[in-house]
Amino acid sequence: VIMAGDSRFPDADIDGSENNEETEIVVNVGGVRQVFYGDNLNQYPETRLAELINCLSGGYDSIFSLCDDYDPGKREFYFDRDPDAFKCIIDVYYFGEIHMKKGICPICFKNEMEFWKVDLKFLDDCCKTHLSEKKEELEEIARRVQLILDDLGVDASESHWKRCQKYIWKFLEKPESSYPARVIAVLSFLFILISSVVMCVGTIPDLQVVDAEGNRMEHPTLDNIETACIGWFTMEYVLRLISSPNKVHFVLSFMNIVDMLAILPFYVSLTLTHLGAKLMELSNVQQAVQALRIMRIARIFKLARHSSGLQTLTYALKRSFKELGLLLMYLAVGIFVFSALGYTMEQSHPETLFKSIPQSFWWAIITMTTVGYGDIYPKTTLGKLNAAISFLCGVIAIALPIHPIINNFVRYYNKQRVLETAAKHELELMELNSTEGKAASSKSELEDLARGGKESPFHSSRLKVSHSDTFIHLLSEEKHYRTRLQSCK
Repeated sequence: VIMAGDSRFPDADIDGSENNEETEIVVNVGGVRQVFYGDNLNQYPETRLAELINCLSGGYDSIFSLCDDYDPGKREFYFDRDPDAFKCIIDVYYFGEIHMKKGICPICFKNEMEFWKVDLKFLDDCCKTHLSEKKEELEEIARRVQLILDDLGVDASESHWKRCQKYIWKFLEKPESSYPARVIAVLSFLFILISSVVMCVGTIPDLQVVDAEGNRMEHPTLDNIETACIGWFTMEYVLRLISSPNKVHFVLSFMNIVDMLAILPFYVSLTLTHLGAKLMELSNVQQAVQALRIMRIARIFKLARHSSGLQTLTYALKRSFKELGLLLMYLAVGIFVFSALGYTMEQSHPETLFKSIPQSFWWAIITMTTVGYGDIYPKTTLGKLNAAISFLCGVIAIALPIHPIINNFVRYYNKQRVLETAAKHELELMELNSTEGKAASSKSELEDLARGGKESPFHSSRLKVSHSDTFIHLLSEEKHYRTRLQSCK
């Protein structure tokens, strides 16, 4: 067995003269042998394989700084690395680019490229996309774990108000944190439903009452229920605003803007009802109040805060702008073409309903979208043929982009479930690692007491890693510890 620290070199005839185009080296990576020649490796002198050519003249210290083992008889270098990833990486010496095989973890492949000292610029663009997606997933998992750790952690240096602020924020924003928080989330959901139902029921004429001026208005009972719901929404919004760690981000958030639009019309209409009559005519005040009441429909969007399905649908639509744009473009072209043809073909009929091309747009829209109200319809044979073709083209135009949109929805939904599971696994690993660290600490303290209280540097370093390693590469600076997430197992 040849030790790494042995400075004796068995091949005395090997010198720097072998570093030329005819130099041949044998590399064994995970049991897979590969033979390389200097003319290929010297194309990229910064890589680890190219450095193997020059390390032979530097002794075993130089050799073992680059590889895991070396056989001087066979002149074979051994590496305990992934052979599948290595087969992809060596393509750079022959083709000038690298393609990552399907089934290889992008993060692990990136680590392999860093080990072999191959720049990421040689990775093909299609593979870089997978790598960036994996990085985004790791960042999202790290963010979720960090949020959970922030919730679990208690900083003794914080003031009582800061701790109370954190508790209120977690109580209102994170229903999964405790049972009372889950109850509050259910109550908020019920208030949204009750408010929406009251808004709809209040428009039934039989349930309305007539005021002194003879105008119909909502029943006082329904009005009281509406006031109670608005009071709940207001209290919830104010508490969340006070406890928010970032007030500017909170106010500008889309869902919080929806919350504001849900409660603001009530107070504006209340102000106009009591004070507006002194500044303007009563009819104008009533019109303004009626317009503001219509804005109450915005509160139905508050359901998205409590529904992961609606959030997933919103994200899927945001990611499907390209497909939606194609759908609108197909429909726009079809509407223009078939409305113009319909107008031209129907001009010969004395009772034509197609008065102009812009008016024919309505007929083309309801025909291509398969609605067909029947208020405008062709009466000539050619016009009916044009309507049939427009109907078939509309079905095809709508069906084409639907599948990618559904795929985006399913992909995002599954991804969120995977990220949630991965975050839970990381927390379990952290808890397990902390438990092992405490056990090792207790054992080390007992051994130190038995030896007279001297601290072992080995155990000290292990304990430091056990308490500081977060098991996520993006949250920890300890890069030499492979985790379940990094090894994709």
